[in-house]
Amino acid sequence: MPDKILVTGGAGYIGSHTVVELINAGYEPLIIDDFSNSDPAVISQLERITGKAVTFYALDCNNPDNLSKIFREHPEVTGVIHFAAFKAVGESVSEPLKYYRNNISSLVTLLESMVNHNISNLVFSSSCTVYGQPDELPVKEESPKKQAESPYGNTKAVCEEILEDSFNAKIPVKSMALRYFNPIGAHPSSLIGELPKGVPNNLVPFVTQTAAGWRNELTIFGDDYDTKDGTCVRDYIHVVDLAKAHVKALNYLESKQNEIAHFEAVNIGTGNGNSVKEVVDTFEKVNNISLNYKYGERRPGDVEKVYADASTAKKVLGWKAEKSLEEALEDAWNWQKTLKKPE
Repeated sequence: MPDKILVTGGAGYIGSHTVVELINAGYEPLIIDDFSNSDPAVISQLERITGKAVTFYALDCNNPDNLSKIFREHPEVTGVIHFAAFKAVGESVSEPLKYYRNNISSLVTLLESMVNHNISNLVFSSSCTVYGQPDELPVKEESPKKQAESPYGNTKAVCEEILEDSFNAKIPVKSMALRYFNPIGAHPSSLIGELPKGVPNNLVPFVTQTAAGWRNELTIFGDDYDTKDGTCVRDYIHVVDLAKAHVKALNYLESKQNEIAHFEAVNIGTGNGNSVKEVVDTFEKVNNISLNYKYGERRPGDVEKVYADASTAKKVLGWKAEKSLEEALEDAWNWQKTLKKPE
């Protein structure tokens, strides 16, 4: 019988792609998702991609009774991948308490429940936002963490501190925080992808929605940064590569059988920086589309440039990004073309 892995927020963008990779690797994922920022239709799409029935619970993982219910029903659960969190940076600025309650409380609740049910492996969804505007590039795991630009970013930093404190207290959980850079793209089947509710906060969904006519134009925020073309630079990673990193992290934690507790953080990126203008130009080229875009003022809170040193992931996890920016932007557009514009 395959090991079962609980995936919180497993119907979301990164969670759903990770569910596919878990099944491909021989695990049996269980999804818990309250569908506050995801679509229940994703479940049937996952079943189409994998040819497997997917067990899911439409529940809030902030409730310890919900977690206990799942762990009691599935004693074969050996690990958890924790995605469930609110993630809109702007909203977190206007509604910080909502973010602190949900993002931090859910991790504490999960850790307590894992200890109560003797589940020891946890992969945590973190973010490169913990680095702020780094002093040196590329960013290494030991680079200093800076004051977060938003309450959302601060919740990721605090959650990492909770995991580290838990390790120092010898709480019997082995955890790894994956610090994502900028996930983009979609599954090559075009059956799952990024589908933000309302106006997208991220670049690529705004690009694809503009190309599809859902948005009148794309605004590139700032053209006077100290970069090669004046636009911000990020490390864009294909979501399928990112999903595979979670499976590698889980394998790594499972190999630590002689350790009671463990914690480390690992960058998950390509190691390359691409500017916003490069993303736009590449999207136009690979998809043979002309985008309607303009330059606007800098956006408050935007980091000028950040990209990963991904050597630790290769050394520790045996993982590296394999898909190109071109593949990611082609997959993102193919996914967009399957969607109907919301009313």
